[in-house]
Amino acid sequence: MSLFSHHLHSIHVPHHKDTASFESVEMPVPEKVYISMSQHIGRPCQPLVKKGDHVLVGQLIGDIDAPVSAPIYSSVSGDVTAIETDRSALGGMDTYVVIASDGKQEKAEGLEPPVCETKDDFIKAVRASGVVGLGGASFPTSVKFNPANLNEVDTFIVNGAECEPFITSDHRNMLERTDDIVNGIKLIIRYLGISHMYIAIENNKPDAIAKIREAVSGIPECQVHELKSTYPQGAERVLIHEVTGKTLNAGELPASVGCILSNVTTVMVIGSYFRTGMPMVSRNVTIAGNAVTNPGNYIIPIGTRYCDIIDFAGGYKNQPRKIIAGGPMMGKAQSSDGSVTVKNTGAVLFFDETQSWDIDPTPCINCGRCHRACPFGLMPKEYAKAYKNGDAQRLKDIKVMECMNCGSCSFVCPARKPLAFLNTLAKSMVKEAGL
Repeated sequence: MSLFSHHLHSIHVPHHKDTASFESVEMPVPEKVYISMSQHIGRPCQPLVKKGDHVLVGQLIGDIDAPVSAPIYSSVSGDVTAIETDRSALGGMDTYVVIASDGKQEKAEGLEPPVCETKDDFIKAVRASGVVGLGGASFPTSVKFNPANLNEVDTFIVNGAECEPFITSDHRNMLERTDDIVNGIKLIIRYLGISHMYIAIENNKPDAIAKIREAVSGIPECQVHELKSTYPQGAERVLIHEVTGKTLNAGELPASVGCILSNVTTVMVIGSYFRTGMPMVSRNVTIAGNAVTNPGNYIIPIGTRYCDIIDFAGGYKNQPRKIIAGGPMMGKAQSSDGSVTVKNTGAVLFFDETQSWDIDPTPCINCGRCHRACPFGLMPKEYAKAYKNGDAQRLKDIKVMECMNCGSCSFVCPARKPLAFLNTLAKSMVKEAGL
């Protein structure tokens, strides 16, 4: 039975889209980049270069022969100074290729737009571009575009919702890179045989809606779908329901309901790769928060340290108290500004003490707001209770694994309990119990 046959819950969060009107600015190449080999879901890439090698922009420096993977390319020209390991923000150990830039940005040889005749050619080219899900999930796009039941897929949803507060990089791409987005759309329709293409955009971006709508007006399979500006509209299961009315249950792939979804910037990268032959080596990143002197949208080489970005953005206006990769609802707090950008870094937020503060939780008053705020009608209060009791079976029975950690429950909780974080711990408990 569907958890949300007729209606999905949502919440209203402050948008803080203060950088939406800021045109994207290309950041100069930093002195060094630290390119992670773990930039997609699945097995990490293996470095294909060694210390002392000279590399060029767009040169393949990491790959792995695994079904779920995506190659990694150098974002600068220069010399490899180290292959090192360090702990990531998620607690695991990552391998990094460290490259000292020579400032020349010389391109690798043989970077030509791919020539495709078949669907298989297209899938191979998408993989070669290095693109992954750029809305946050980092799932290799070539795998997503090639489900086992592709012949049953008739609907493609381009996710331009960008529902997280502060982030505006997708918005700017829709305004500034419209041609590449349209090119990507045409390629997807042609090679995947899509009959219904929707570009879903929240209605707080009227300029993007207008520009994209005009740009796709000559593509009969394609139309813009306006979304309400509520959170979490951009979530996969929510978006499918909002656009098509279909229900995607937890654990199912979108292709099971005849859909494929992809972030609008992912589609843009595909369009750009087929135009230029340059794989993914940089991306547009929103830099925001009241600790930043010059917030904005910056085109940044992959592997750039946050501290180098801040230097380019005028330094710190105030001492940062919290640094978040991504949005404030689902992003990951970072231990320092020595962290580096990866393919799916759509934003980095720098909050001072006035935007980031600790509030001690108070006892639950059983108000039910967390349940009402959950898009899928789940029960965060009960998850917290079962987790405290160490009851993994209870957690499984009341469907904690269906939580997508959107953070809506924590946002509305008057007791300020870290419900979303507890949900994450609860899901880990179920997995560790082997249930």
